[in-house]
Amino acid sequence: MEKKGIAVVAVGGNALIKDKTRQSVEDQYDCARDTMSHIVDMIEKGWDVIVSHGNGPQVGFILLRSEIARGQLHEIPLDYCGADTQGAIGYMFQNALYNEFKRRGIDKKAATIVTQTVVNRNDPAFQNPTKPIGSFMDEGEAKKRADNEGWSVVEDAGRGWRRVVPSPLPERIVEAPAIENLVKAGITVVAVGGGGIPVVEDENGKIQGVEAVIDKDFSSSILATMIDADLFVISTAVERVALNFNKPNETKVEQMTVAEAKQYIEDGHFAPGSMLPKVQAIIKYLENGGKKALITDPENIGNALEGKTGTWIVP
Repeated sequence: MEKKGIAVVAVGGNALIKDKTRQSVEDQYDCARDTMSHIVDMIEKGWDVIVSHGNGPQVGFILLRSEIARGQLHEIPLDYCGADTQGAIGYMFQNALYNEFKRRGIDKKAATIVTQTVVNRNDPAFQNPTKPIGSFMDEGEAKKRADNEGWSVVEDAGRGWRRVVPSPLPERIVEAPAIENLVKAGITVVAVGGGGIPVVEDENGKIQGVEAVIDKDFSSSILATMIDADLFVISTAVERVALNFNKPNETKVEQMTVAEAKQYIEDGHFAPGSMLPKVQAIIKYLENGGKKALITDPENIGNALEGKTGTWIVP
């Protein structure tokens, strides 16, 4: 097998929960098994792969259980919710990868790294929390939790009130050297789950978890840069990036340069909270020395690597 290099693959939220009728652990594992089969396709083509993933719905489930159990059990801090979901989703991916390797006769193993991501304690996001988490509440309950527990709360699009937390930019992946060593040893690594557990450093370099949520694509971009990955893949719900998305003049993009991507952003082609952060994460990777990047859906990763589909972004 010809070695292609190291690839960081950021798997989107649809990798585990495709719709609201299929949210059980068993349903999530079925989705994980499907997605990991596409990752193994990459590995068979010669790539050493690090898989990152989202965890928003899973953190929401833990917070809801914690709220239901109030008065009976201690509540779970947000950074520990991140750690819990990294372990659980990592187990799903490891199990699915192990069985797929076995099925194909590939002598390979997978391992999950509980990953911490350093953010700047002075990041402006800490003064302007914007990321909704947890359950919906009525206004009275929301303001009571805000007074008693110091939460920031907002009314969310007419659906009720929710807690919001900061979403600071990632600066460094603490476990990057361990991840790199595992990959070099031939291990398929699951890491940077949910963007990593956000931590801040004090003046002595000690780290401490904070109540925040990090964008997984930005953290995956940082990891790809730190380990000098040869390819950065963002696996999402669409086969190709589109200009004028969902409009009569929608156009699929096969390839774009960083300069073209920046112009498309300026022209308003990519929606915030959707395609915009994905393209921005890739631009950051390429501007920091990255070689090439790809956006496509999981089932088309193999075809995209052969140049048949997907959107390639190059320096």
